[in-house]
Amino acid sequence: MNFRDLSVLRADLAFIAHWVRPASHVLDLGCGDGVMLDYLQSDKHCIGYGVEIDDNKIPACVGRGVSVIQQDLEAGLAMFADDAFDTVLCLSALQMMKNVEDVLAEIARVGREAIVSFPNFAYWPHRFALLRGRMPVSKSLPYEWYDTPNVRCATIFDFQELANKVGLEVLECIALHEGNPVKFMPNWRGSLAVFRLRKKTSA
Repeated sequence: MNFRDLSVLRADLAFIAHWVRPASHVLDLGCGDGVMLDYLQSDKHCIGYGVEIDDNKIPACVGRGVSVIQQDLEAGLAMFADDAFDTVLCLSALQMMKNVEDVLAEIARVGREAIVSFPNFAYWPHRFALLRGRMPVSKSLPYEWYDTPNVRCATIFDFQELANKVGLEVLECIALHEGNPVKFMPNWRGSLAVFRLRKKTSA
């Protein structure tokens, strides 16, 4: 898969992919159908694993040549050593975790850097939906309140605070809308929050 293919399939992943160094070791948590790892392996010569729990998505990963482990992220990442990966990806999956803090701590343990994305609950249509007395439904939050897999709702500012708490330094934070960076009022106008992080170094 080349960059053009990835851009057509997932504009958000195409933007995020430029943060992953060529030939690096990558762990993709909640890898879905494996499209990101497919691109990173074929175009950037990365080596890595995906972790996915959904039975329906495992065959797609295998079909793309992605090494995938079927595992619940809530069970931890004990099979991986400290600093086993150059980059850990957790893209639009963290909001589905019950214990976000523990999952984030494990990401910090096994990766030298991490890239995390999640729907920004402070995106302006979400705010207006709440003002109208309704739970938000949008491209980034496409489910009704009663069938959503998203159990946590966060904003850019919320996540910055949690990252700091678990010992992660924010290297970059970008808000995206339909795959494009939002620079003016990002916490208001960005539907997807994307963070590049690394462990804090001791003073």
